[in-house]
Amino acid sequence: MSEARVDVDDLVRGVLDGEHRALARAITTIENREPGYRDLVSALHGHTDGTAVVGVTGSPGAGKSTLVDKLAKAYRDAGLTVGVIAVDPSSPYSGGAVLGDRIRMASNVGDMDVFFRSMSARGQLGGLSTATADAITALDAFGKDRIIVETVGAGQNEVDVVRTADSVVVLVQPGSGDDVQMLKAGILEIGDLFVVNKADMDGAATTVTDLREMLHLRDGSTGGGGHHGLETHDSVDGDDDSDDAWDPRVLETVATEGEGVDDLIDALDDHRAHLRETGELDERAHTRYAEEIRQLLRADAADLLETELDRHGGIDELADAVQARETDPYSVVDRVLDPLADCVERRRE
Repeated sequence: MSEARVDVDDLVRGVLDGEHRALARAITTIENREPGYRDLVSALHGHTDGTAVVGVTGSPGAGKSTLVDKLAKAYRDAGLTVGVIAVDPSSPYSGGAVLGDRIRMASNVGDMDVFFRSMSARGQLGGLSTATADAITALDAFGKDRIIVETVGAGQNEVDVVRTADSVVVLVQPGSGDDVQMLKAGILEIGDLFVVNKADMDGAATTVTDLREMLHLRDGSTGGGGHHGLETHDSVDGDDDSDDAWDPRVLETVATEGEGVDDLIDALDDHRAHLRETGELDERAHTRYAEEIRQLLRADAADLLETELDRHGGIDELADAVQARETDPYSVVDRVLDPLADCVERRRE
């Protein structure tokens, strides 16, 4: 335990001193949940200052990696340092990230002020959002000016991951029915900015129109603009609630050429300014921390219960006893939980 503590102290010191090697090791420790990672995140948390975090999601093939690459380059051209976390699918063989780090950041190769890390799911997507949040803490404490979180897919797990961001960018490919279905499946509600990438393709204008219509319908059906209380640019005049609501913008880019990236950065800046002015930036941070606490409690409680189940013979033995009518599920749960409940009660006293 003392050895892990020394390693943590060294890592924290290295991260705060701006050592990229220490940052890389810290994020590896976090991703792999190595001994001491909790102490590491706890120590770094007090050195964060809430740097801007941008989430980028959308269906595979929409061009997210290329756009993130160009976005990072544009930030660097403006003199800002950047950290990128790309959440990749897991290899069925090694458990590591399938996609290569530097292949996807071609415009920023050799630039030490762009820190790129692929994080793999390792078969446990449920805890990936927490690991991502912890990695963001490390990048924030390190002093990165902008942090970008990219997800490869657009399912519920990826939605959970991008909820760690202040501003969420949803990429859509022109003329893709799959993208429309993806948006209808729920990701529409978390988007702050919608980008029709590959806007030089046929059908781009139609996709832009469809997106604006979907946003309009979302606002009309919820009465408050969905998750963020948003309005569209084409919202109905005279809506008294629109003054404090963010208008989700629909932008067009051609990421391979860098077209539209400056407009996207301007929109991201506008969104962050809006969050600050309305107090929503603090509200979102509060909500994220509350959910993170709940997730950690659920995970730790589950581990504790698994240990207690093993002490009672394991889940299979208990299930056999229920199947044989020697006991029932409720009695089993009471038997497992009673000692834990008694311990909690004694601590309260």
